[in-house]
Amino acid sequence: MRIAIVIAAALSGVAALPATAQVQAGVELATDERRRGLSWSEGKAAPSAYARIDLPAGFDLGARILATRGDPRHGGADGVAEPTLGYSTDFGGFRLDGFATAHLFTGARGKMDYGEVGAGVSYSLGPVEAGVEARYAPAQDAIGGDNLYLAVRGRAGIPATPFTVTAHAGRSSGSVDDPIRAARLRPGGAYNDWAVGVQHVTGPLTVALEYTGTDVADVRDLSPFAVREHAGDRLAARISLGL
Repeated sequence: MRIAIVIAAALSGVAALPATAQVQAGVELATDERRRGLSWSEGKAAPSAYARIDLPAGFDLGARILATRGDPRHGGADGVAEPTLGYSTDFGGFRLDGFATAHLFTGARGKMDYGEVGAGVSYSLGPVEAGVEARYAPAQDAIGGDNLYLAVRGRAGIPATPFTVTAHAGRSSGSVDDPIRAARLRPGGAYNDWAVGVQHVTGPLTVALEYTGTDVADVRDLSPFAVREHAGDRLAARISLGL
């Protein structure tokens, strides 16, 4: 029901937009939805859909809907809707991005929703781009405290080919008010994650293969939200189609 409400609100917003607004949308299928090295789909295939409306003055409105496949990390939720308000601007070769997003879960046992904000800056030189980002979720009951994620990212297009190589490394940390809930985003406490991948883009179709890893130990955890068995090394594929 909650996801249906988000979709209805988004469609109503699109209808009211000025003609100058640009809309992007697409569908995607991942063999495993990995975020910061953790699975959000219990290690299973996860379909999703997304839309973004580019507004004047650098702002944008977006929404993503993802099947979480009953993942215990999110209280057995079937899916999540993620409405986002973003802002971006370019100066020189630099790009500054900021956003505020909500993660609204459906079919979960208990209150799983939480929100976060973030910002990043990147620099592009030809086919190469490098950047840093920070994401922060203020203290909330659903995540047992607050959560800070810091990361460095890079991508490089291979000249005369449709391939792009990507990489990132990040660290999650934060305060703990409820250790059971805090294990949801930080199994075992603060941890590091990393990833390397390759993308192939042909028109509206993108195919990607990515290896992700963390230093989260695969040991028994008292928290049902930790799901440490889905926090280790994993090779996942993703296919996206822009509409």
